[in-house]
Amino acid sequence: MEEGVGTPPQSLFEAMDVYIGEQAAKGVFLDGGGLYGTEDAVNYVVRQGEVSRVDGPYAEAKEVVGGWALLQYDSLEEAAADQREFAEIHAKHWPEVTVISTLRQISEGPEAPDA
Repeated sequence: MEEGVGTPPQSLFEAMDVYIGEQAAKGVFLDGGGLYGTEDAVNYVVRQGEVSRVDGPYAEAKEVVGGWALLQYDSLEEAAADQREFAEIHAKHWPEVTVISTLRQISEGPEAPDA
């Protein structure tokens, strides 16, 4: 999501409570939460074998991770459908903000993800 856009509207919080409740009832939602902005963030950067600390806020940051969710699905199609529903909730309740909703699989080892 965009950095520094303010607090989401109450209607989004309420819609997300319903959505998360439905996902939890189906046994899909495992864990998740929102994240604050980068003003207090700390990054450790590894570059050419050297580690350096970089404290926020980050002037170059245009988009930041605003939250995360850990969900478990039986199929990629089911996960993608619910991901779209999640994005549509944001489009309906906070249309003036750009939100990028990313779906990624969790690695359980060195193998490639299922396609």
